[in-house]
Amino acid sequence: MVKLRLKRYGRKQQPSYRIVAMDSRNKRDGKAIEELGFYNPITNETRIDSTKILKRLKQGAQATRTVKNILNKAQIVSKENG
Repeated sequence: MVKLRLKRYGRKQQPSYRIVAMDSRNKRDGKAIEELGFYNPITNETRIDSTKILKRLKQGAQATRTVKNILNKAQIVSKENG
C-alpha cells in the first residue's frame, strides 16, 4: 500500500521532513516514490504541492496521522474527508 508519510533529514537535534509517497513496507528513510512537500517543525514552515497530494489521495494512498494533521492545517484536506 502506498502511504503519504514523513521522511526525516537534517542534523542531529534539528529535524526537517519531506512529505513523500512511499510503499508502507519501506523504512522511514527509504526510497520514496515521489516527493510531495516539506515540513520543518522547528520553524513551523510547510511547503506542499497540493495537486500532487490530491492526485495521490485519489489514487488510493493513505496519509499517516501526522501528515493528515499537516494537511488539515494547510487546509488541503478537511477532517471529514481526510
